[in-house]
Amino acid sequence: MNSDGNIGIPENSTHMKQPNFIIIYADDLGFGDLACYGASGIPTPHLDRMANEGLRFTQSYATAATCTPSRYSLLTGAYPWRNPKAQILEGDAPMIIGQEERTLPGTLRDAGYATAVIGKWHIGLGQGSIDWNQEIRPSPLDVGFNDAYVMAATNDRVPCVYLDGCRVDNLDPADPINVVYGGANPFPEVPTGKTHPELLRIQHSDQQHFDTIVNGVGRIGFCRGGKSATWEDETMSEVFLNRAKDYISEHKESPFFLYYALHQPHVPRIPSPRFAGSTNKGPRGDVIAELDWCVGEILEHLKAEGLDEDTVVVFSSDNGPVLDDGYEDAASEKCGAHLPAGPLRGGKYSMFDGGARVPMIVHAPGRVDPGESPALFSHADFLASFAQMAGCKLPKSERADSEEMSAVLLGSDSIGRDHLVTEGIGAKTVVRQENWVYIPPHDGPALFAEKGIETGNDLNPQLYDLSADIGQQQNLAMEHPDKVEKLDALLLAIHGNDEN
Repeated sequence: MNSDGNIGIPENSTHMKQPNFIIIYADDLGFGDLACYGASGIPTPHLDRMANEGLRFTQSYATAATCTPSRYSLLTGAYPWRNPKAQILEGDAPMIIGQEERTLPGTLRDAGYATAVIGKWHIGLGQGSIDWNQEIRPSPLDVGFNDAYVMAATNDRVPCVYLDGCRVDNLDPADPINVVYGGANPFPEVPTGKTHPELLRIQHSDQQHFDTIVNGVGRIGFCRGGKSATWEDETMSEVFLNRAKDYISEHKESPFFLYYALHQPHVPRIPSPRFAGSTNKGPRGDVIAELDWCVGEILEHLKAEGLDEDTVVVFSSDNGPVLDDGYEDAASEKCGAHLPAGPLRGGKYSMFDGGARVPMIVHAPGRVDPGESPALFSHADFLASFAQMAGCKLPKSERADSEEMSAVLLGSDSIGRDHLVTEGIGAKTVVRQENWVYIPPHDGPALFAEKGIETGNDLNPQLYDLSADIGQQQNLAMEHPDKVEKLDALLLAIHGNDEN
């Protein structure tokens, strides 16, 4: 805060050099999972310090309540429902970002930045059937990144390997990888969770996570080969962390953008021995503690390299939380009084605010004064905002749905957007304007029973005033038909823009 009590930019910030950018993106972390957002069950000292030294946002939204759509928007600035392919992808799905599509890394690369993605990808690879034993194109290198070290999809999907650039890392040509999704197991010699449950160290809790067993865990999809390239779940966090630290050191002399995409606390939740049993919340709590440590390591590394005052670090999450997401890991039983979504209703997959409203912290010593921001912000806005901060002004026609919100990220604007759109699973869209949230009528079950999460589906319109009802308990649609009509028209108009 400034001396007058308002959020503002330090006086000398506009004279500073072109900043580095790091986005640290958690996977399935909820609005209520961090101590700095009111949680008490899981220690997160590094993120708490980041929030204490930076700007903590209370109304930041991913564009979707699921991972692939929200990550697509983060990198393109476009709402995911504009791309019919932007839905949860299989591990062998083709790339969904067009090679001619403007992206955040591509824009910064054109502005003189080195760009890298390290961690989870899950936005597709290749153009069709992938040969994992050859160069895979398109890859992240074809949509704006100079460097990439990623997992292809998620840690619960095959193939369980890292990609270095556009090739599987450490692959033995004599042991080629084969991957198949759907149908019966085409590799009967390879055990699955369905046929060999005695080989599992974590039992599945749904009808997806019982295909090929890798490291004692049933995954989604069938795979054989690639033994030398197969990751170890327990070391994944340090593999990505060390890559990220090395990248920072190697590029400290010139501006860089690093998209550091964490895999925690996505299932399967397998912490390193350092963090196993470190909380009383089971593996989910342990991997959140591990995630917190990774963030602290990045912040300390920036300071050690003399880059902390030259780097804008953003921490956030791709969507809201889920406890049971396919494995029996006692997340629900050990959650206790801890509320992963905090005061919000719903969670991952949901149209309610718990699905897409997520924690977000901006840390930039000397550029951003510490404080709390209530500004309304969409993760689609990183494209236009970082471009502005890098000195690259984009014409409005090239921003997709991204709004220029650099003043919000730097703390001088505490209002932010007038409105934004989010979506639940299946691209079912919701619009928020100021403090009002409108959920149009959507068919489907009210409860995602397998996950224990309310979907938001209702054949009647829903209207909530978040200023008085952050938990979305009181549907005011009947009392405010004029507001329903206005917001419905706004949402239709935004969708209509996609057809122009």
